Amino acid sequence: MNVLDLHAETWTSLQARRARLPHALLLIGQKGLGKFALAREFAASLLCEQPTADGRACGACLACNWFGQGNHPDFRLLQPDALADEGELEEGKKKPSQQITIDQVRELDEFLGVGSHRGGLSIVLVNPAEAMNRNAANSILKTLEEPPSNVLFLLVSSEPSRLLPTIRSRCQAIPVGVPSAAAASRVLAAAGVADGDHWLALSGGSPRFALEMATTGQGAWLETLSARLAGGRNTDPLAAAGDLEKLVKESKGRLQLKQVIEAFQKWLIDLTLVANGLPVRYFLAQQSKITMLADMIPAVRLIHFYRNLNQRRQEAEQPLNGRLFLEGVFLDYRALFSR
Repeated sequence: MNVLDLHAETWTSLQARRARLPHALLLIGQKGLGKFALAREFAASLLCEQPTADGRACGACLACNWFGQGNHPDFRLLQPDALADEGELEEGKKKPSQQITIDQVRELDEFLGVGSHRGGLSIVLVNPAEAMNRNAANSILKTLEEPPSNVLFLLVSSEPSRLLPTIRSRCQAIPVGVPSAAAASRVLAAAGVADGDHWLALSGGSPRFALEMATTGQGAWLETLSARLAGGRNTDPLAAAGDLEKLVKESKGRLQLKQVIEAFQKWLIDLTLVANGLPVRYFLAQQSKITMLADMIPAVRLIHFYRNLNQRRQEAEQPLNGRLFLEGVFLDYRALFSR
């Protein structure tokens, strides 16, 4: 997937800042747009010793070779251990953290203190920035308040509202928009994804997220969820919760409760759209079923339940009993259809 072709306008905006870089840039946009890949490309281009005319990294110089091998001395990546650990979780092994911790931030002290090895920029890429826990965020904030010279912080976020307002205020925001449906469809077709429109709809138009869902087996749990939700007032909350909890456990960390709630929210958005005479946005294959269900639900209940799901989305990131949590959500869903 060529992220620069998908986001040519954003790339141009980034290149316009090269001559006078701020100390921190914040790339924001919905999940699955390729913001992290875009930030890495920009970091590589800034460290490259022979960038191309349009600002891309040459890919051949010594700096590009270091960057490609993940050992450039002037680049650091801050991300949760769960993103760095791509292997299967061993039995009895502690689950990798979903947060960026204060210890990871403290490891930057020497990096930020010694200056650049190549006489240029030092770059810290934080992805996703909202994964910083409170202590880590406060520590980063102190650095942003008194930034070292020749250091650029690149923060990537799908949920900037979860960042400390003081962090957001010290970054120049770079919005990353949703690419055109035609461009996204071409990318998926080139990757060999069948029924690209279906996956693009479920992803909200994010081609990277659509590709991930189509190629990692996520379709199975989405089909299970939508089949349960299609039951309306006949949904069995306990059985539905059992099905989803089993899939979460079997995924070994690839599927999390918050993703289930996000899909729940998309289903509710489709119900709301149909209730207002508009076509569904996400679950295209269930258009007729969603239309039938929407006629059974008072509009005010949809509003209240969506607010409830926003709260549930936050709760899903805390340690909790997944089975009981999901049972509560499905019970609330079935209550939408009560007379």
